[in-house]
Amino acid sequence: QSSAGPGLYLEVISRVRVNTQAVQKRAQHLQAQKIPRKQFQTAWLLKAVTCIDLTTLSGDDTPSNVHRLCMKAIQPIRADLLEEIHMHDKGCVTTAAVCVYPSRVADAVKSLKAANCSLPVPQVGSCSVSHRVPEVRLAVRDGATEIDIVISRLWPSQDSGEAMYDEIRQFREVCGDAHMKTILAVGELGTFTNVYKASMVAMMAGSDFIKTSTGKESVNATYPVAVVMARAIRDYFLRTGHKVGFKPAGGIRTAQESLLWLMLIKEELGGDWLRPHLFRFGASSLLADIERQISHQVTGRYAAYQELPLA
Repeated sequence: QSSAGPGLYLEVISRVRVNTQAVQKRAQHLQAQKIPRKQFQTAWLLKAVTCIDLTTLSGDDTPSNVHRLCMKAIQPIRADLLEEIHMHDKGCVTTAAVCVYPSRVADAVKSLKAANCSLPVPQVGSCSVSHRVPEVRLAVRDGATEIDIVISRLWPSQDSGEAMYDEIRQFREVCGDAHMKTILAVGELGTFTNVYKASMVAMMAGSDFIKTSTGKESVNATYPVAVVMARAIRDYFLRTGHKVGFKPAGGIRTAQESLLWLMLIKEELGGDWLRPHLFRFGASSLLADIERQISHQVTGRYAAYQELPLA
C-alpha cells in the first residue's frame, strides 16, 4: 500500500464505541509499571533521544537559534558522556528530526547540509486550508521531508468525517514524497470514540503518522488518548497491512515520562514501533532532562543545566 491511503470507509468505523472505563484502566496499568534501572535505563533513554523531534516553534525564531537547534540534534548527548558509555563511535545517537515553522525550513536544511547530516525537517502550519496548501508546497520545495499538518475539521458526525478526509487528502497530494503527520487536536474531540474515529479517518486519508496535538493546546498527550490512538493504529494495520506512526506531543518533559511512553508503545504496538520512522516525541525540553539523567548515570551526580549544551 502506498501513502495514498485505502480510501474512506465510514461504515467500518461508524459503529465503533470505545469503552472509556477500560481505556482508563489500561492507561493506569501502563503508568504503574516499573521503569528500567541503571544501565538498562540508559539504553532506553538513548532510544528515546533517537525518537525526539527536536522542536522550536516560537514566533521570534531566528536563523541562529535554528542553527543551534540543528547542531544539538546532530550531537544531542555530550561527547564525553557517550564515550563513558561506549556509544561515542556508533554514529547513531541523533534526534529523529528538527521541527520548525515553515519560514525556518530553509534555515534548518541549510544548517544540516553544512554539517553533512540528513535529518528530516518537519514543519507545522495552523492557518486556513487555502493558506496552508501553498505553505506546505513551499516547505517541501525548501527541503522539508516531513510535514506536520493541523486539521480544522473535527469529528462530531459522519459528514464532518468526510470533510476531514477531503481536507487531509488535499495535504497528502501536496506533500508528495514527504511524510505527513496529521495533528488531531485530541483535546477538542470530546470523547475517546471521536479520537478513535478521527484517527482512522486520518490514516485512511494517507497519513504516515497521527499526532495528538501541536503541544500548544490546553490538553495535549495523555496516556488514555495514547491507548486509543495506538489501538486505532493496530486495527488499521490488521485491516490493511500498513504501519502508521504515532507521535505524542505536549507536556512530555521528563526522562521518566519518556520511558513510560516507550513502554506503552512496546506493549500496545510491539517492538517494530520503537523506531524513529514509526514513533516520535514532539518535545522541546525533554532532551535536556534525558541528557541530565544520562550524566547522572555516568558521573553519579546531577549536572546543572548550564553544564549541558543548549538546544
